[in-house]
This record gives sequence, C-alpha cells and structure tokens, in this order.
Amino acid sequence: MQLIDGKSLSKKVQDYVKSEVEILKTEKNMVPGLAVVIVGDDPASHAYVSMKEKACKNVGFYSIAHKMPDTITQDEIINIIMMMNKNPHIHGILVQLPLPSHIDTNRLLEVINPVKDVDGFHAYNVGRMVSNLDSFVACTPLGVMKMFDEYEIELEGKDVVVVGASNIVGKPMASLLLNKNATVTVTHIHTKDLASHTRKADIVIVGVGVPSLIKEDMIKEGAIVIDIGINRLESGKLVGDVDFENVAPKCSYITPVPGGVGPMTIAMLLENTLHSAKQFGEKI
Repeated sequence: MQLIDGKSLSKKVQDYVKSEVEILKTEKNMVPGLAVVIVGDDPASHAYVSMKEKACKNVGFYSIAHKMPDTITQDEIINIIMMMNKNPHIHGILVQLPLPSHIDTNRLLEVINPVKDVDGFHAYNVGRMVSNLDSFVACTPLGVMKMFDEYEIELEGKDVVVVGASNIVGKPMASLLLNKNATVTVTHIHTKDLASHTRKADIVIVGVGVPSLIKEDMIKEGAIVIDIGINRLESGKLVGDVDFENVAPKCSYITPVPGGVGPMTIAMLLENTLHSAKQFGEKI
C-alpha cells in the first residue's frame, strides 16, 4: 500500500506557481490577482477563504476577499462580480459555496466572466470540459487528476466508480475520467447496493461527506481509493468518507485525510489563476 501524498504534491505545484509569478512580474510587470466572494458567516467557508488568502500570499498573488453579510441581495452581489469582471488586475473570481438560500447560486456563477472562472463552475467551462476542450476545470477533480499523473497511475481501460454526483466534484470527475478513456460508473444517494459497484472497481473515488461510508468489504484487493470527503467528528478529529484504517491495507494506493486531496484543491486554484493571468498577459 502506498499513500498518495497530496501535501507534498501541493507544495510542488505551489513552488512552480511561485516561480512563474516571478517571471510574470519581471517580464510583464504583472501580478496575478484572485478575488473571492463570501456571503454570510459560515465558519468552514471563512476557514477555506483564509487558507486561500494565505496560499495567494505565499505564491505572490494579489488577492482580495469581498466579505458580505447574509442579508445582502442577489443584485448587489451581481454588481460586485460585474465590477470584478471589468477589473484588469483580477484574473480569477470565485464565489465561496454554499450561499444563503435566498441567493440563486447558478445565476451568480454564470455572471462570472468565463475567462476568470478559475473554479471551473461556469456552464461555458463545464461544456468545454465535457467536450475535452481547453477550459478551466473544477479544482478538486483537477487535483485528483494531477495526483494520477504524479503517481503514474494509468486510467485508460480502468473500471472507476465515482461515489457522489455533485456539480462541484462527482460530475466533473466523471467527465475527466471519461476523457482519459476510463470506464466510469457514477453512484449517488439513490444508488441501490453501492457495494455491488465499488467491489468491482479498479479505482474508487468518493466525496459525499459521510464518515467511513466505504468499508473494507466494499473494496477489492489492490484497488486504488481516492477519498475526497472531509468530516469533523464530535471528538474534533478530521476523517474522510473511507474507513481508512481497515481499507488501506487492501489498497495499492490510497489518499489520507487530512493531507490527501484537500491540499490539491487550493494548489489547482492557484494554477488556474496563473493560467488566466498568462492568457491575459498574451493579449496586452
């Protein structure tokens, strides 16, 4: 069994981004800029935004967080996004999810200029990704693909089960795998007998937010398990969606929680923002 170390790979990506930022500063007098919109006071969302701000500072990005009360109207948020669309110093815009119930999430995401949609959630980028065209891709699935590349894990012809069908993780994950010629089964909360699918899989990727959902008897010997879930138990311990202690001995590769997929999400956000800045730089 080999651990897939997302923490060290994330550092490798961030070191690359940092070096590229220095080149942009020197050759084009440009600093990549990332703007975050956060609404309300959800502690987990604010923690994520703080981590993103710290990562931006580490690689030399300009970053700004528009922190708004949950009483703000949808039109007010749209106006702020449109202002950032026009700002030449902002190359990436992301809206921290989830949003309060009175806000139409899809409407907000579609207001973002697709060339600044570094979260890869705009329908334009989703459509291009599904068509295997160049696009911004959702950061968590993109991070998983980066892991497969780093550890030279072949996907072509592999039977892969994706547990979870969200627009943020499950659906883009399945599309990226299909683009690599894997055979993909997508399961979700309405799937009957989940174990009958996962037991046959060469690779299981799970991200649904249910602690220890994937048990030892649901995985075949030598399988690769990617755990995207992150859950905080009453004890304060962070765990994934996989019963790691019992599943790990059966795996050829497995991601830990924490230290697996999580760090890769922010690394891919930085890489996407760098890519956006470079595209902008080519136009000036």
